[in-house]
Amino acid sequence: MLRRPFHRALAAAALALTLGSCARTNDTFTPHISVTSEGSASRQNSFLIQGYVLDDTGVTQIAVDGKPIPIEPGSDKLARFRFQTLLNTPTGRYTITARDAAGNEGTLVLPVSVDPARPVIRVTRFERSGNTVRVAGTATDNVRVAQIVVDGNRLNITPGPSVDFYAETTGIWADIEVTDGAGNRATLRAR
Repeated sequence: MLRRPFHRALAAAALALTLGSCARTNDTFTPHISVTSEGSASRQNSFLIQGYVLDDTGVTQIAVDGKPIPIEPGSDKLARFRFQTLLNTPTGRYTITARDAAGNEGTLVLPVSVDPARPVIRVTRFERSGNTVRVAGTATDNVRVAQIVVDGNRLNITPGPSVDFYAETTGIWADIEVTDGAGNRATLRAR
């Protein structure tokens, strides 16, 4: 009978040591900053940047260029933020920092730009066979072609400064619309 209490005490001590070694004594996770806005370029000098900060212990502060900005209501482990840009030059950058409850700090440098230039559409081939129209071409932009739509159908493209495209549609012409990363649009009716 004396052995059981000893075994129980030994098992309890081993369990306490095991659980004690699992306890987290310090936080080494740096807050992770992500920008969710569609782009960091706009046609205007002022536009909205939105994003979130992810941290395991909770975000206590978010700052842009050293100035604290409000954290939107919700979870502090997934802290959402937003701020308005104001550019006096065609390009700029914002330094976003986030601090957690343990004092860890994450940083993201976000380049931003004003892009007033529209994309350019060049049709290289147009053919009509009965009611079917085939159109091919190239869309170019000074920064990035983001989207190409032919007769209301979005084409599957790889965004970039120059994008070749091909589409088949019905009718007697094809309406092409190209959008760049800043939201500038160009349209062309191929016939």
